[in-house]
Amino acid sequence: MKEYLKIIDIPQNERPQEKLMRYGAECLNNHELLALILRTGTSKENVISLSLRILEQVDGLNGLLNASPKDLMKVKGIKEAKTAQILALCELFRRFKSFKSGEDLKITNPKAVADLVMNDMICLKQEVLKLIMLNTKNGVIAIKDVFKGSLNSSIVHPREVFLEAIKKSAASIIICHNHPSGDPTPSKEDVNITLRIKECGKLIGIELIDHLIIGDREFISLKEKGII
Repeated sequence: MKEYLKIIDIPQNERPQEKLMRYGAECLNNHELLALILRTGTSKENVISLSLRILEQVDGLNGLLNASPKDLMKVKGIKEAKTAQILALCELFRRFKSFKSGEDLKITNPKAVADLVMNDMICLKQEVLKLIMLNTKNGVIAIKDVFKGSLNSSIVHPREVFLEAIKKSAASIIICHNHPSGDPTPSKEDVNITLRIKECGKLIGIELIDHLIIGDREFISLKEKGII
């Protein structure tokens, strides 16, 4: 039976935890950071080797962030517990990246909105309608996904959008959604949804400032297009 290198057999100053504590997290590579999250390997493979193999099999960090439970459990040695650890890590990353306090992040133009949501939305395999809620100074209060699936005006109801905005006492809102095809050109349904939400906002007193459509590293602002 082939023996594998155990963590205890690795020189102490080369182990991920010791390297992190001595030199800082920025000095670790991706699979070493993942190894610290997973903590243990398998009976036939140490956690560093396992972490490296996971990243190779899912095509790196981008693949890891978009991997499904089924994708992860295809990796030999990965079962439910480690799958749950990885998925939790990825979700925390998305939340940290997407959310900042209103005092720290203010929306001044459509590009600022795109910068906020682009990385999170370009890899989505289905359409997602994301709601950005703002205070009176255009500071971000919260961001929430309010709908997933093919968007059309008969399914996407303004009440879901404004229910969240009212809960957060938002002064105004911005909506964003992605086109998995990569082409951000607005469809007729995109325009219809925008106008419907805009009119409801006028009645409620929560202004719809913009609607961004996210494509493949590009976006279209319906405000800039003169639709809002």
